[in-house]
Amino acid sequence: MGAVREFHLPLVPADLLRESSPGQYTVQEVLPVRDLPPALTAFRTAFRARGALAVLQHFDPMYSLLHHFQAVGTAVKEDALELMTRVVSHHSNELPAILGDSGLSHADRVAHLNALKMNCYLLTGLMDAFEMETCKSGLLEKKNRPKTSGSLWEEEREPVLRLLTQLLQLDLRQLWGGFVVEEEFVSLMTGSSYRILENPGIGLQKYRATREAVTHLLAAALVHYDHMFNATLKITQMLQHFEHVAPVFAQAVSLWVKEYGLKSLVGELLREVGQKCPQDLAHDASVIKGYAVFITELAEQIPALVLSNMSVLLRHLDGESYMMRNAILAAMAEVLVQVLNGDQLEEAARGTRDQFLTMLQAHVCDINSFVRSRVLQLFTRIVQCKALPLTQFQSVVSLAVERLKDKAVVVVKNAIQLLIAFLSNNPFSCKLSCTDLSEPLKKEVQKLQEMRDRNRSAAGPVITPEEEWEAMLPEVRAAIQQLFQPLQEEEEEVLEVEETVESTLKQITGLLRKLNYKSAARLTRKALGHFQGKEPFSSLMEENEEATILGVLKRLYTGSCPGENSEDPPHGNSGLENEEAVPEEQPQTELIKQEMLVQYLQDAYNFSVKITEALSLISKLMYENCVSVVQEAIEFFVTVSQFSVSEALSGVRRMLPLIWSKEPGIREAVLNAYRRLYLSPSKGSERYDSLARVQHLVRSLSLIMVDASLGTVQCLEEIISEFVQKDEIEPAVIQLLWEQFTGKSQCSSLERRAAVMLLGMMAQGNPEIVGSNLDVLVTVGLSEKGCEDYRLAKEVCNAISKLARNTKQALGKNSTPFRLPQNHMLFGCLSETVIKGFAQPSCHWIPFMEAAVTLIYQLAEGAEEICAHVLQACSQQALEKLKEDDGQKADSGDSPSRVSDGASSLPTFLLMHLVSLVGQVALQQVAYLEVSVSTELRRRRMLRDEEKAKNHSDRSTKKQRPQSTGNETTMEEELGLVGATADDTEAELIRSICETELLDGKHLLFAFVPLVLKICNNPGLYSDAGLSAAAALALGKVCMISSEFCDSHLRLLFTMMEKSSLPGVRSNLLIAAGDLAIRFPNLVEPWTSHLYARLRDPCPRVRKMAALVMTHLILKDMVKVKGQVSELAALLIDPEEAIMEVAQNFFTELSKKASACSGTLLHKSGERLVEAGPITQDLSIGERCCSGV
Repeated sequence: MGAVREFHLPLVPADLLRESSPGQYTVQEVLPVRDLPPALTAFRTAFRARGALAVLQHFDPMYSLLHHFQAVGTAVKEDALELMTRVVSHHSNELPAILGDSGLSHADRVAHLNALKMNCYLLTGLMDAFEMETCKSGLLEKKNRPKTSGSLWEEEREPVLRLLTQLLQLDLRQLWGGFVVEEEFVSLMTGSSYRILENPGIGLQKYRATREAVTHLLAAALVHYDHMFNATLKITQMLQHFEHVAPVFAQAVSLWVKEYGLKSLVGELLREVGQKCPQDLAHDASVIKGYAVFITELAEQIPALVLSNMSVLLRHLDGESYMMRNAILAAMAEVLVQVLNGDQLEEAARGTRDQFLTMLQAHVCDINSFVRSRVLQLFTRIVQCKALPLTQFQSVVSLAVERLKDKAVVVVKNAIQLLIAFLSNNPFSCKLSCTDLSEPLKKEVQKLQEMRDRNRSAAGPVITPEEEWEAMLPEVRAAIQQLFQPLQEEEEEVLEVEETVESTLKQITGLLRKLNYKSAARLTRKALGHFQGKEPFSSLMEENEEATILGVLKRLYTGSCPGENSEDPPHGNSGLENEEAVPEEQPQTELIKQEMLVQYLQDAYNFSVKITEALSLISKLMYENCVSVVQEAIEFFVTVSQFSVSEALSGVRRMLPLIWSKEPGIREAVLNAYRRLYLSPSKGSERYDSLARVQHLVRSLSLIMVDASLGTVQCLEEIISEFVQKDEIEPAVIQLLWEQFTGKSQCSSLERRAAVMLLGMMAQGNPEIVGSNLDVLVTVGLSEKGCEDYRLAKEVCNAISKLARNTKQALGKNSTPFRLPQNHMLFGCLSETVIKGFAQPSCHWIPFMEAAVTLIYQLAEGAEEICAHVLQACSQQALEKLKEDDGQKADSGDSPSRVSDGASSLPTFLLMHLVSLVGQVALQQVAYLEVSVSTELRRRRMLRDEEKAKNHSDRSTKKQRPQSTGNETTMEEELGLVGATADDTEAELIRSICETELLDGKHLLFAFVPLVLKICNNPGLYSDAGLSAAAALALGKVCMISSEFCDSHLRLLFTMMEKSSLPGVRSNLLIAAGDLAIRFPNLVEPWTSHLYARLRDPCPRVRKMAALVMTHLILKDMVKVKGQVSELAALLIDPEEAIMEVAQNFFTELSKKASACSGTLLHKSGERLVEAGPITQDLSIGERCCSGV
């Protein structure tokens, strides 16, 4: 065997085919594919004999396999991989002993070094080839593929990586003569790992073990072979080109830091990213995304290290890339949550925290909506983790409220989520009502002011003892001078020197503080003679006795007496001052506590004000087109309701109509909202018993219905019926409602009405709730309380009406309509209550009467006879009243509450009651014929047809004719034609009854039509607003009966609508005209312009009603969209907000209809708007129209 040539790791495989320098190993021959299996067998045999060094003679065959890898069979590839794994494993196990052999010769070292390079080159080459083949075949994404060589590689990938890691953990420097391992070898070992990470599916959970193996292999290279610089470059390059590696590398770097202590790598990577030019990054979105995800993921896992290197990234906050801004801001948020959180931060950390919060707040107003949205999300996380300082609460809340006006839907959505987080995590109170917080705040502010005033008056100016001595010095000198004047005998006897110096000093000091200077000077003079040589009477040697006495007195008063008598009166005087300072500190502490309390209440009040401001803004967002925004708005009102904010109730009511939304997500959100608000137990409810929870539920639902509109009640009914159908309402709730209604439970009349309304709503979902207690409803609501409370009686009627079967259900062949006999006590009580209340001037009688008549027609058999009896009885009372008042015509003629036609007079309310009753009976008679009678005729016919078809089928089966298929088809077609003809016949029958019988001379209604027409034709004579409105509505109801009668009186109806000075009349006639347009569209169509004209009515109430009626007719295609629809566009700038909302809703709904009206609309809107007002208004209307259509 000749000299061993040195093996150089090639840059490309082709370098091994040419000799670049003497002594370098080159491949002598590339074997053909057919010769590879025997060569592989020979290599295996040589390996058994020589071990890992066998590669020195068999490198060329293995190189040839790599060269022809695509053409080689799967079995040969797998054998080669298995063989090279065994060879490298064997060499790895041998190397520790070889490296530890101090007598290793140079030739053996070179041989093992060459063998190591060759074996590793071949193994990593096979790894790369298999990995490339796997990526091409897409095995990571597609599991159900036939087994190929890639299948084995998936199983062997992780063991091979562990083998290479084991090899790198050896001290291989000995093979290089104790020097540094060549960089090419380290790159060879790590290159395959990086290539494995390039696979797009490497991030999947099933490849977690592979990712960990790669991570530990690279860690070995970083720790033992100084791979830091190359790793930094490689990672940053891969982040640029492969988006999927960002989370993988973030997890790897985190592991390297925590398990291997490679903290400096984080700084190198972030510095490399930070040095990228922001302008260059803005042009390549894929590069930015990789960097952004890496920074974000890294901050989540090792935020402390990201914080220490944050400065190198801040320059990207001013760059054009919004993704980089988002990533850096997200990193700041993670640092705030995990590192800069808590009250024990040092001053520097607190400053960094405040700086980060300031940057985040600045980017709430970022130019890019995605950044604004992301920052709001980050603040939501900060608030939820309680990492936001209280001093920053108000500013961040204010920013969130401002973002509710943002044009970007995603920003608005996240702003609502942030406010919800603020509410759920607020540090103030469980009650955030401004009203509840303002009173305590005022009280505590007043208390604080009083404490400050008290402290200010008590403290006064601070005067030092020296200043006091200077002030009193003239008087003291004068007193000392008097000592040398003759004194009275009695004064000499009063003052005696005490036995000790201490007591004498206290006595002198007391005299000075009492301003008795003369006695203090005299006692000091005596003490100078009595205590000679003792301090402080011996240390002062003044020029005369007067100066000595003055010096002693000064030292005693100012407390500057030294020596052994430091505990004596001068210092004792200072001790007294300290004792006085203790009670002075206590008020100061109380003042600080009070200031903190006031600041706390002020912050809570300011927070409540902002939440209240947000309520009005979010309430308007509840009807946005974006489903997610609506859902967040609903969630906000649910949350804010839990904090006793009174304004939240309006939002809870406002979300009610959303129960009719066609979006399942919105409907379910409303149901969940009311479920959480009323059905689910609230916080702390565990301490209450079941009865308390039931009472709270009933009280809360009753509160919603206070002053609730009809629409609100209907929406709440839909929600409650849904709960009843799902058995979510406890039986105890129903029991309590019955107790309130019957009076067993003490409650007000308002609560009693609410109870029966709730029972009616529940009966919508389960009619048995009312059906099983029908006698209780009739007895209590109609017999006992009927005439006392017509509003209660009306709600009782509405509740009982739930027993009537739905019209759609009645279409079934076996669904016999639910009817009660004519002599049932219900109809007797109803008739009696209506008749008794007819002569009583109550404003609630008409609504009750309308509900009672409707109920009679819904449930009674022979409803016409019952209502005819009621109508006769009421008209008889009117006639009797008219006869009774004939004799008193002169006295009653001047009464404004009576109407007179010159011959006789009636109370206005009586006439109003009568025409209202006539109109309601007429309307319900038509509804009864068109709906109930027509449905019953159809049901009976379907039963007859089914019976005939069944009999015919039985006869056909017996005959069993072979041509039955064609005949049966013909029969079905004939039956279909017969059914359609029968429907037309039945409809014609109903129409003929309405046209010819209801208003002929034989029917009772005919007798009252002249009265209604007389009131309508004589507005001067019948000038009462209520009577005129009732008569106008009755006229519209009577017109519903017959097309002939309607046609002959439409001119009167529209004349009244245009000329009447009473808004109530115009509004009622609009409603009637809308119903007539649906029943008789051809008759009303020529009068459509008069309907549009009411959109310009001076009365807001009439304009709103006109907008509602026209919206309904246009969207139902009962009125064609013409140029006059621009009248509705003018309402978009109406001064009344409610009318603006109706107009906006119209254009929103119109935009959903596939209509070809947009061109006409915009053209005519322009013409109309030029007439309507200034061009500044026109532009705003045009924008709203265009956005809607």
